[in-house]
Amino acid sequence: MSETKDPAWLDTGLAHIWLPYAQMKTSARPIAAVATRGARIELADGRVLIDGVSSWWTAVHGYNHPAIAEAMHRQLDAMPHVMLGGLAHEQAYSLAARLAEITPGDLGHTFFSESGSVAVEVAMKIAVQYWRNTTGRSRTKFIAFKGGYHGDTFATMAVCDPEDGMHKLFAGALAQHLICDLPEDAASEAALLELLTARDDIAAVVVEPLLQGAGGMRMHDEAALKRLRAVCDQADVLLIFDEIFTGFGRTGAMFAADRSGVAPDIMTLGKALTGGASPLAATIASARVFEAFYDDDAGKALMHGPTYSGHALGCAAANASLDLFASEPRLDQVRVLEQRMSDALAPLAASPIVSDVRVLGAVGSVELSIPYDVEAARERFIARGCFIRPIGRVIYLAPAYIIKNDELDALTRAIAEEIGWLERADR
Repeated sequence: MSETKDPAWLDTGLAHIWLPYAQMKTSARPIAAVATRGARIELADGRVLIDGVSSWWTAVHGYNHPAIAEAMHRQLDAMPHVMLGGLAHEQAYSLAARLAEITPGDLGHTFFSESGSVAVEVAMKIAVQYWRNTTGRSRTKFIAFKGGYHGDTFATMAVCDPEDGMHKLFAGALAQHLICDLPEDAASEAALLELLTARDDIAAVVVEPLLQGAGGMRMHDEAALKRLRAVCDQADVLLIFDEIFTGFGRTGAMFAADRSGVAPDIMTLGKALTGGASPLAATIASARVFEAFYDDDAGKALMHGPTYSGHALGCAAANASLDLFASEPRLDQVRVLEQRMSDALAPLAASPIVSDVRVLGAVGSVELSIPYDVEAARERFIARGCFIRPIGRVIYLAPAYIIKNDELDALTRAIAEEIGWLERADR
């Protein structure tokens, strides 16, 4: 461990900053980062960490990709941002058109916001107003699924799994929706259809397709999404895919919707949309949904307007990111990652303290069967030269797609060493 003192700004700022998902009184002291490159984070004390989580799953091209940096520099010099209320700029309009080209089905109408949580809130707002605009009736309830997570704002907390615990404090302040089992077999499909047809107040079903991220890297197959699409069609309910995490290659296809062959009515995107370089999120609606708002009646408009909607710098980064997906073999790299993580992590399933090993696309996870001190584990991973942040009992990797083989090997080796250390400590 280096004896280099932390930079002065860390001590000064710690007295005033309020960090995410942290008990400020007892949490471990954060480590000062001063630079990034590729899949690595350089610390103020000179150490370098291999990043196993790509900054909350965003930096899919690695950090500091020159194409994204150059695009943002050009946009910064020309115009950092201009409001979309009554004005237009090329980056947002071009990005909307490109998203219409690459998303499945007829998802052709994009509303931009600044964060994934807001993108999901906008999707929920659209779903509620869709029924008001088309039928004049109020349908204000949603169906979501056990293990799901959709954000930390009030509407999105209400469609997260209430058993997760993180949002229990706000239970009395949240709208009440229906949290169900995913339709992973004929019986659960029939139960969901019965529930939907028995009620007339369901606006939409919202799901993280194929991969529930913050809920513990839980995975389900394409058939569950096909069942969802069929049930929603039969019951005449909208289907929302929350692809904040799964979008842009994380599951092995550009979108989980592509991998499953299922097109939703509304899709939300964020995180990797800009390659991790800037906040930006999108809510994309199908032609059917958009047409319910496209009317001579001003009262049918979507009355929502984030200050930084279509942020020019973020849109420039997103357009550069899409260029990289078109010009560099990102999805091929994800397929290689999937195989290498499977090969490295699968043997850990034999450990008596491991309950499951799961790999999908550029996500690998090892779920433990014993209690796990996440904060202490993070420090042990840092000591091994890796930045890995377990979720509960799940140790997972969601690295940049461009990570080098030796870097990925170091991450999977660190997880194997952690399992071995835990086995010895558990005896």
